[in-house]
Amino acid sequence: MASSEFTHSADILRQIARDVLDYARERGATAAETEASEGFGQSVTVRRGEVETIEYNRDKGVGVSVYIGQQRGHASTSDFSAQALRDTVDAALSIARLTASDQFAGLADADLLATQFPELDLYHPWRIDVEQAIELARSCEDAAFAADPKISNSEGASVSVQQSHFAYGNSNGFLGGYPSSRHSIVCSMIAGKDENMQRDDWYTTARSAADLDPAAEVGTRAGKRAARRVGARKVATARVPVLLEAPVASGLLGHFVAAVSGGSLYRKSSFLLDSLGKEIFSANVQVRDRPHVPKGLASSPFDDEGVATRARDIVQDGVLQGYFLGSYSARKLGLRSTGNAGGNHNLSMDSTDGDLAALLKKMGTGLLLTDLLGQGVNMVTGDYSRGAAGFWVDNGEISHPVQEITVAGNLKDMFRNIVAIGSDVIVRGSRQCGSVLVEGMTVAGE
Repeated sequence: MASSEFTHSADILRQIARDVLDYARERGATAAETEASEGFGQSVTVRRGEVETIEYNRDKGVGVSVYIGQQRGHASTSDFSAQALRDTVDAALSIARLTASDQFAGLADADLLATQFPELDLYHPWRIDVEQAIELARSCEDAAFAADPKISNSEGASVSVQQSHFAYGNSNGFLGGYPSSRHSIVCSMIAGKDENMQRDDWYTTARSAADLDPAAEVGTRAGKRAARRVGARKVATARVPVLLEAPVASGLLGHFVAAVSGGSLYRKSSFLLDSLGKEIFSANVQVRDRPHVPKGLASSPFDDEGVATRARDIVQDGVLQGYFLGSYSARKLGLRSTGNAGGNHNLSMDSTDGDLAALLKKMGTGLLLTDLLGQGVNMVTGDYSRGAAGFWVDNGEISHPVQEITVAGNLKDMFRNIVAIGSDVIVRGSRQCGSVLVEGMTVAGE
């Protein structure tokens, strides 16, 4: 897959959007919105030096939502022919006519729609053919096997390339779109033998292949992480500080976003109801949403409804400054869209301390949490109980690996008990932070 060409040009996608909106208006829709998109990619996986899978994907689709007053209907198709597009609009209109009126339904407010489109540098085609991808995956796995003598098996190394583009338009006059790319290298290894086998992984992902960690480095980290878990055991139940390693800590941001997003708020299914302007984190916590970061994995000039995105400080000195709202949820709450239809953007938690080693010293004795299992989070009450694995820490130094334990607490308390946030930030998605030290959680073991 050396080519970076799409089957349909950006102009064609935009014309499809215009045609759909025009036809919807002709057929009696009082408002409409549509998105035409296309994407393609390839993924190869090597296991023990042999090619295990080669996958190609090429997808396209058009989705359309129409409104008759405040009755909404939605339909979609993967057929770009003129007749199929008309049939899709007609199907959406038929659904709308059978749907109850909803006073909060409708397009985003016209005055919130984006009118400027900053260049965010999101599209970087990776011209790598399948043979090159296989060799890259092999080099990754080879490095993992060489990382430690305890490595006994492999779950595989993968190289993935994905590119897409879209055009979104609505009958309030908005029409916009852009191409984007996302590539990754992943490695998962097994260490030890028989009943003492352990697995771990590592991966890197970026808009541009040039920003990916070297394949050998990914493999080496995966191998070393798996090997260091050999000999894991339980620990006695205790209430101790817990240091969440950066890849795990970003999950705390995920729980936070879910709790202060419109759907959870208007359904009253959040442990952070009516928290605006209140201190919900410890005073050292700053959380920022930055949608215009160049090459950002969650950057966008506008949200899923065409609303202009903007940088916001969501939490300042522990105090909640804003929610994550799309148009529908905003209207239900008597507010306005924050440009977050589709979710947060590049959400980050500011670092307060040094790297992981510095946070281990600060913790002293407790648990370094590197892996979480299962769900175990009640978003209504904030109760948190997850199966876990990691390392016991004595006097700021890793003592031994631990497994078959449970960490428990309440997210309200966990947020308020954040003691430090590390500088060891790993950018893998829309939420980023360094390792997070939480004072006083229950670690249940023997």
